[in-house]
Amino acid sequence: MSGSQVLLIAGTHGNEINAPWLLDQWKNYPGLINNNDLTVLKIIGNPEALKEGKRYINCDLNRCFRKELLNDNSNKDYEVVRAREIIKTFGPKGSNPSQITIDLHSTTSSMGSSIVVYGRRFPDLAFASLVQSRLGLPIYLHEGDNTQQGFLVESWPCGLVIEIGPVPQGVLHPKIIDQSRLAIEICFEELAKLNKGLACFPEKIVIHRHIRSIDFPRAENKRILGVVHPERQGADWKPLSKGSPLFMKLDGNIETFEENEPLVPVFINEAAYAEKNIAMSLTKREVWNVLDDWKYELLNLICLGTN
Repeated sequence: MSGSQVLLIAGTHGNEINAPWLLDQWKNYPGLINNNDLTVLKIIGNPEALKEGKRYINCDLNRCFRKELLNDNSNKDYEVVRAREIIKTFGPKGSNPSQITIDLHSTTSSMGSSIVVYGRRFPDLAFASLVQSRLGLPIYLHEGDNTQQGFLVESWPCGLVIEIGPVPQGVLHPKIIDQSRLAIEICFEELAKLNKGLACFPEKIVIHRHIRSIDFPRAENKRILGVVHPERQGADWKPLSKGSPLFMKLDGNIETFEENEPLVPVFINEAAYAEKNIAMSLTKREVWNVLDDWKYELLNLICLGTN
C-alpha cells in the first residue's frame, strides 16, 4: 500500500449530488482531477439514498460511526450497516485500508467553501492548516456537542470534511462542482508534498471553534414560531454583536443576540438541520499556532502507510 493512499467519499448524504456527479465524471475523464500520483480510493457513501434523492434511508449516515452503533449487530438500519461495510473495507484496519479520508459535502447555507474538522486531533489540524494556507478557507472546528456525534471522518486517523455552498439539495451547480474539484486537487497536492517531504506548514491557523447550536423559536408542540431574520440569512461567517437580530416572528417581534462576546454564526438555516433542531451554530474565531506535534503526527501517518 502506498503511504499516500487516500479515501475520497462523496454522497454521504444522498441529496448532496454535486460531488458524486464529479466523481462519476472523473471515471469517464481521468484527467479531470490531478491525483498527483496518489492512490485514491473513491466511493459513494450512501448509494441507496443517492438513487432515491434522499439525505438518508433510515438515519443520517454521518452520525452512524459511533462505536456503540458499529458494534451493535442487531441494528439493521441501512446506514448503520453501510457504516460497518465502509469501515470493514476502507477503515484503517480494513481489507483495503486508508489512514486519511476526505469527505465531500455541500450545504444550503451561504458558507462558500470551508473545511470542517471534529475535535482537536493533531493530524486533522495539520492537514487543515496546509489546505487553509493554499485556499484561505475558513475552518469550522466542531467539538463539545454531545447531541451531534458519530461523524464519518472520525473513524480514520486523519480526516477532513470539505463543505461547498450554497446550493439547494438535489441541484447540480457548475460553481459548486468546480469549487469541489479545486479543493480536492489542493488536498491531493498537499498530501503529495507530505509524501515527498516537501510540505510547507504555515505558522498560524485560523479556527472558528464551535460554541453551541441554537434552534428556531418554537412552541411547546415544536412548531416553528419565527424565521431567520433577513439580516442574518446568508450572513455566515459574519460576527454577531450584542443586539444583532437573529429571528423574526410574523407579529414583528425580533429575537436578538444578547451576549457581550462576539460570536460567528455558521450553517445558518441549513435545510438538513431543521430536523436536528438547529437554526445555526455559533463559533468563536481564534488564531492558533501550528504546533510541531501536529506536523509530526501527520507525517508519521504518511510514513506508516509505506511500511
